[in-house]
This record gives sequence, structure tokens and C-alpha cells, in this order.
Amino acid sequence: MLIAAYDYWGYYNVCFLGDEIKDPGRNIPRALLLSIIAVACLYVVMNISILGVVPWREMVQAGASNSKLYVVSTFMQRTIGQRAGAVVSLLIMWTAFASVFSLMLGYSRVPYAAAADGNYFKAFARVHPEHKFPYVSLLALAGVAALFCFLRLADLIAALVVIRILLQFLVQSIGVIVLRIRRPDMPRPFRMWLYPLPALVAAGSFIFILFWRKDFGREIRYAGVILVAGVIIFCLRAWRRREWPFGGASLVAGH
Repeated sequence: MLIAAYDYWGYYNVCFLGDEIKDPGRNIPRALLLSIIAVACLYVVMNISILGVVPWREMVQAGASNSKLYVVSTFMQRTIGQRAGAVVSLLIMWTAFASVFSLMLGYSRVPYAAAADGNYFKAFARVHPEHKFPYVSLLALAGVAALFCFLRLADLIAALVVIRILLQFLVQSIGVIVLRIRRPDMPRPFRMWLYPLPALVAAGSFIFILFWRKDFGREIRYAGVILVAGVIIFCLRAWRRREWPFGGASLVAGH
């Protein structure tokens, strides 16, 4: 479930490109929902096909080692031949590279947008003089991604999922309800069906993923360290600029 949640989070990457999408209020939700449905169908068919060739007991044993990373290659090798398994392995590596590349393009907009609004380091607001993309932010993210390659993949995914649940998705699920209550006048181009049930279900699911695992405390400590560091940096910056909470109006008030 942890890995499934990590896989699905790639499809909201379109949200980071909102300024570059025509009619985002219509096309962003459509892209998210269609991607989730299409990938869910693909996963079901793929798993049924694999389990018809690779027994589930063998899959369980492979889960304790890195051999679980080569399940699709093993499937192709047993059904078609060793050469097919090698070809599929190359295709998987190519797809992984392409996914990381596309995600970096999307995530590079986050520091860029924050810097352009004056809420992050100014260097990240620079864009390429010819191609007009935030190259400083993109190169910085590429450097961080390269460092993460030295970590164990399973530990890295677990840490990323837990950190993002605590510091982003769980807060967003609750924040969308709080924001609607405190700022009913704010324009809302997006609609949530059966509001607020989807947000509450999402929050409950995130909490389940967080705590219904063995040794969940380690990743939560990572998130706590990042949270404390972020709060300290934010407070130092707000103190230097005499902004909230050291001066000025509340951020929630929007003034």
C-alpha cells in the first residue's frame, strides 16, 4: 500500500503546471481522475497476468529481497524468452528515467513559483534566457535526486511517503476544509463532489498508512526534523521582514 500510494502521487504532477495549462479548472481534475482510473485498470490486468506465470508464494519470497524489482522481467523471460526479458528490463529503465525527468520538470515549478512570489531564495526565480524554463530550480532538484540514488530504494520510498503525508497531503486534506470555513468569499474554481467526504476519507487513509506499519517511528522522526527546520527558517525570515507572526496581518486573513 505504501508503494501504491507513492506510485499514484505522480499523477498530480499536472497541478504544478497550472499556469501552463489551458482551462486548468476543467483540465487538471479531468487529467487526475482519468489517470487514476486508467492506471488502476492497468495495474489490475498486469498483476493478474503476472500471477498467472509467477506464483504468489514466489512473489512473497521475492518481497524480502531486491529480486522483487525484476518481476516483470522474469515474467517476460518465462513467457517469451531470455531476450524478451532483457528488452523489457531496458524498457523499464527507460521509463523510470523518463518519469524522473518529467517529475523534475513539474517539481521545479514549486521553488520557482515561491521565489517569484518573494517567498524563497531569489536565485530560484531565474529562467533560461532562451527557453524560458526555471533552470536553477531544475538543476538544484536534479542534484538532490542524484544524491538520493545512494540510498536504499525501499527506505527512500517509505521516508518520502511518510514525510509528504505529514507535511503536505494530510495538512492539505484538513486545510481545504478549514480554508472554506474561514474564507467562504475566496473564489473556488475547483469543485469537490460530496464535500467534505473525500477530504475526510483521504485524511483517514493517510493516517492509516502512517501508523499501520511496523517501525513507522523512524520516518515520522525524519518528518519531524524537516518540520522543525522549516519552522525555524520560516520564523527567522519572518522576523527579518517583520512579517507574521512578528508583525503584519494573519496569513489566513489574506491581507
